[in-house]
Amino acid sequence: MSPRSASVNEEMRRRSRRRLLDATVELVSERGFEATTLGDIADRAGSARGLISYYFPGKRQLLQSAVHRMMHLTLQEALERAPAPSGPRAGQEWLARAIDAILALAQDRPVLMRAHMAGLLQQEGFIQCAEQQRLAVLLREAVAKYGSPDPDMDYPLLRALLMGAVVAQLLPGAPMPLARLRAELFSRYGLPWSLGVPPGEEPSGGTPPQFVLPQR
Repeated sequence: MSPRSASVNEEMRRRSRRRLLDATVELVSERGFEATTLGDIADRAGSARGLISYYFPGKRQLLQSAVHRMMHLTLQEALERAPAPSGPRAGQEWLARAIDAILALAQDRPVLMRAHMAGLLQQEGFIQCAEQQRLAVLLREAVAKYGSPDPDMDYPLLRALLMGAVVAQLLPGAPMPLARLRAELFSRYGLPWSLGVPPGEEPSGGTPPQFVLPQR
């Protein structure tokens, strides 16, 4: 039997890594971070326990990469949803879809997202991984299509606002409702409530008719 080619080996490694990331999302969503062991993840992924150490320094880093991949895929699906944005409000629609996609994850995966946000505040901090970079590219593109004169400066602000809104939805004992947080973000960017995927009726107060990004 001839040895596998380098490209075949690389594809097998990518698949193994993806299975570990998918298993992490599933198990942490079901059980929480502390109750999920690396052995559980390896078993769910059908992988050897030692393979996790080959790809990730530890469980916290594995979780960050897994959540960033889920966020990237969720955002990509939202931005690629037909029909594609067009017309004078196309840029606003791109940004509305991006905001809605991220905010919805706190509703759809509260246990997972709470563990992820808690991990960002741990000593390890924010991990720059391939999955995070793909997510950053999509968010930056949404800001650019919206009409930002400096996406590299405005993208980190959008990321910070979204992170804050996710945390506010998940705050134990005092969660903020999704619609109120969405209204605040849409107001910040002058987005009509009807764009994206509105979560019901707009809260009282509405959104202002126009927002102009500061020129630099």
